[in-house]
Amino acid sequence: MSFFWFPIEDIPVILLVMLVAFSVHEFAHAWTAWKFGDDTAYKEGRVTLNPMAHLDLIGMLFLLLAGFGWAKPVPVRRSRFKNPRLMNILVSAAGPISNLILAFLILFVMDLLHSFNVIDNISSQMLIFISYWVKINLSLLLFNLIPMPPLDGYRILEEFLPIRIRIKIQEMAQWTTFIFLLIIFIPPLRAITIGPLMDLRGPIMEGMGWLLDSIFSSAGGSMFYRV
Repeated sequence: MSFFWFPIEDIPVILLVMLVAFSVHEFAHAWTAWKFGDDTAYKEGRVTLNPMAHLDLIGMLFLLLAGFGWAKPVPVRRSRFKNPRLMNILVSAAGPISNLILAFLILFVMDLLHSFNVIDNISSQMLIFISYWVKINLSLLLFNLIPMPPLDGYRILEEFLPIRIRIKIQEMAQWTTFIFLLIIFIPPLRAITIGPLMDLRGPIMEGMGWLLDSIFSSAGGSMFYRV
């Protein structure tokens, strides 16, 4: 019996995909905040794709054990933005959006290469890599949109909440990790929380497939989104 969410033989591929997905996610937050006028993350060396600047060991462990996880939060001072509410929402959304782009981009590139006959048949190992790349990036997209601190979904939601409610939620933030542990180790709880959330990867994949089929219709449609 394995303690990992993924087959143990696929762990090297998983770690590689995680390094890229987490790094791009946090870079997107830091870069967007920097461009909007907050140089906090820039001064802390977070406007970089170097994984060592972003990785959170507990978050990586959660991804291996539970299929979802997180990286080190990017520090943001919304008071430095010209339009704090709007720009903080955009900064918070930048991370999840970057994971959606990564998921779509690899499928687009593979279909593009196929349409020009650069590639025809690809190995099973490559198909496994593409599959994990898409699924992990979509998992990070969906997980980070959960409206619980310190996740991006909450950072977006809090811009619409009264101050008194924000304070109460922040007081409960210390229990976030404990709540996620309960979700992992209590299957019925997982089945009604993270399970349905991750099921949304299917419709997102279908949407990407429809777009790819439209783009590559002359080449017979997408060859890879169903991996």
